[in-house]
Amino acid sequence: MRWQLNRLALAITSMVALAFLVPLIFATRQIAHDRAIGDARQQAAAMVAALAVNADPKLLTSAVASTVAGSAGRLAVHLPGIAPVGTTHVTGADVASATSYRRPVTAPAAGGLAYLQPSVLSDGRAVVIEVYVPEAEMRRGVWPAWFALGGLAIALVAGSTLVADRLGSRLVRATRDLAGSSRRLGAGELTARVTPSGPPELRDAAVAFNTMAGDLRRLLDAERELAADLSHRLRTPLTALRLDAEAMPPGLIADRMRQACDMLDEELEAIIAGARLGVEARGAQQSDLVEVLAERLAFWSALAEDQARPWQVVGGDHPVPVPLPRSELILAVDALLGNVFAHTPEGVAFRVTVSEAGLLVDDAGPGISDPAAAVRRGVSGAGSSGLGLDIVRRVAEAAGGRLMIERGPLGGARIAMLLPVPEGERAVAAPRPAGRRRRGAAS
Repeated sequence: MRWQLNRLALAITSMVALAFLVPLIFATRQIAHDRAIGDARQQAAAMVAALAVNADPKLLTSAVASTVAGSAGRLAVHLPGIAPVGTTHVTGADVASATSYRRPVTAPAAGGLAYLQPSVLSDGRAVVIEVYVPEAEMRRGVWPAWFALGGLAIALVAGSTLVADRLGSRLVRATRDLAGSSRRLGAGELTARVTPSGPPELRDAAVAFNTMAGDLRRLLDAERELAADLSHRLRTPLTALRLDAEAMPPGLIADRMRQACDMLDEELEAIIAGARLGVEARGAQQSDLVEVLAERLAFWSALAEDQARPWQVVGGDHPVPVPLPRSELILAVDALLGNVFAHTPEGVAFRVTVSEAGLLVDDAGPGISDPAAAVRRGVSGAGSSGLGLDIVRRVAEAAGGRLMIERGPLGGARIAMLLPVPEGERAVAAPRPAGRRRRGAAS
């Protein structure tokens, strides 16, 4: 943008300079020509005065030689009936033409022109004074004047372009600041603001941007508070459910009910705490994928045992940090594992692979025939809410990664939450053989 403004200023000032420069060039040349003719006229007028005193050829020879033009061989006096006194550069026809016109004329001559001034002697005879004006005399001072005008035009164009560049830099800087803040806001940095600068229009745009960013942050905080309030309202039915579980006779089912109530209470507490965190605190959170996976497998493994599902975990030898709140990571892991239990028959095996590249879940079920429809929010072909894989996609994209759905080596679906890692580690390799794990954390 700055270069475009400079080019615009350069074009405008160049056209203005040319509009004045071209007429001045011709005017300078004409002034030099008129000055040379004026000098010749003065030389001729001096000789007219000399002829009025005495027209003797000998005296005229001395008078011609005493003038500047005569001493340079550029002045002649044409008397009737005798040869010209001085050096002539014209023909007799030119002299006769000036005599007949009875007024000063110019005639072309070799290397210049001749100024012919007709006059009349005291005895009535016609006489013509010739002053030769060379081409160099008519152009004297023209080139220096042209160079001066050209230099002045260049200086004016350069100066105006420099001033336009200085003024345009403020405009460009303010525009770049506004564009950069817009990009940061679009990337999720809700604290991005613009310092108003530049022309009034850009300052108004910066103020409007800051107002919009503040309103957006307040709306998001209000939505978070609403989510926290809704989660808090679930505590009432959860309390009633817990009382019912406590009233059940001791046994395996009662223990599982009480355990489920405890886990649900912990999840609600985590959702409320995460929802009420500020924007900056949420953006700075980081969780360990391996730790979260181990915790959630402790819950899902019990259901897998009840359904006689063989399962195994590959990887998890070291932590895998993910720039996401723990609650969102738990939500994605539960969606991935819950998808296996919701959409495959009991007894179908599954395998979980965790590494720096992300989390991958393979199953031996029927697979997913339409991956695009599977991640379409609210669409499900199995009677569910249709939100599970869309949640995984949203969480993966929030971490800078993506969701992958394809046919897995177990014959069913392979669903992966891929994380951004160096190119050499990006692809999730085929799992290495590992022992079957019925219970426990990732290993």
